[in-house]
Amino acid sequence: MQKNLESPIQAGRILVIAMRYLGDVLLTTPLISSLRKTYKTAEIDILVFKNTAAILEGFSDINRTLTIPNKPTIKEQLTLYKKLFRQYDLVINTQIGDRPFIASLIAASTRIGTVPQNYEKSHWKHFFYQGWTEFDNEHTHTVLQHLKLADVLGIPRIYHATPPSSTIEKKMIKGKYAVLHPHPKWHYKRWPIENWIETANYLNQSGLQVVISGSSSEDEKNYINQIYNQLPDEALNLSGKLTLAELGSVIKHAQIFIGPDTGITHLAASTGVPVIALFGPTNPVKWAPWPYNYDIDKNPFKKFGNQNVRNVSLIQGPGDCVPCHKEGCEQNRMSFSRCLESLSFKTIKPVIDQHLQNYSYFTKT
Repeated sequence: MQKNLESPIQAGRILVIAMRYLGDVLLTTPLISSLRKTYKTAEIDILVFKNTAAILEGFSDINRTLTIPNKPTIKEQLTLYKKLFRQYDLVINTQIGDRPFIASLIAASTRIGTVPQNYEKSHWKHFFYQGWTEFDNEHTHTVLQHLKLADVLGIPRIYHATPPSSTIEKKMIKGKYAVLHPHPKWHYKRWPIENWIETANYLNQSGLQVVISGSSSEDEKNYINQIYNQLPDEALNLSGKLTLAELGSVIKHAQIFIGPDTGITHLAASTGVPVIALFGPTNPVKWAPWPYNYDIDKNPFKKFGNQNVRNVSLIQGPGDCVPCHKEGCEQNRMSFSRCLESLSFKTIKPVIDQHLQNYSYFTKT
């Protein structure tokens, strides 16, 4: 269900709230581009966590990015509220949590937002929104969920997700190469190290330089080094050496990208590069990478099975329980996922071959 506005809103200053993870923020860019198409002269700001702001670098549809720490102190929270207080004509809240809801109340008197499906527990939030849409955590892709807020406003949809970019675009690596991003934030999304080594060696034998990406965290560097140390000398480890915009440029010029269910895989899909996304417990209907230039009002991926949509091949781990939409077999973020541990290199090898043989099977524009 949703409640659309009865008449169009004239807004000179708009705030979008997206205090979530890296990939979640990237998936709000189609909504923001939809706003920009209609509100051409408006000042459009976004509120995100400090550690996700870099995913929006170079995104011209935003005027300003406001940030707050993931776990702010009371002082930091109050400072933000003071900065937001009645500074906007319209607030668009993409989340159902209490913190973003409070921020929306403070920032403007006109608000639209996403509300929980359980009306009994959330009816009071409906009261404070002039327009709203219900959150669907199972049957609606996150991009389409956000775009329902464009429908609430009565404005046309833009479906294109925009990756970060720098003012100077250049190919940083010569020759043909593949990018592997082995390390997701949470353990239950990991693919075994030996599979990454086998994949990298196969790509090398196929004539591609292997480039490994990752963050600067010590845990991630240690994980990546276990892979990198087993690779040919020409392999390149860029872990912690690039900004997100620079990484986006590296990925864009690759022959292929392979990664798990993580924000960087969403970034890769948005560049147009051929992507192999390795999924286990996560529901692909909701969280699969959004394919490049996909502009259909329909979930790109189904819940079960290996699938290909435009530049994205989604490979799902085996098991009758997949996707369970839980945090691993022990139901915590640091647990293992049997489905991913059982997903062999042999499963993705023919998909790699298909992408490499048909590198120009889609058109980048």
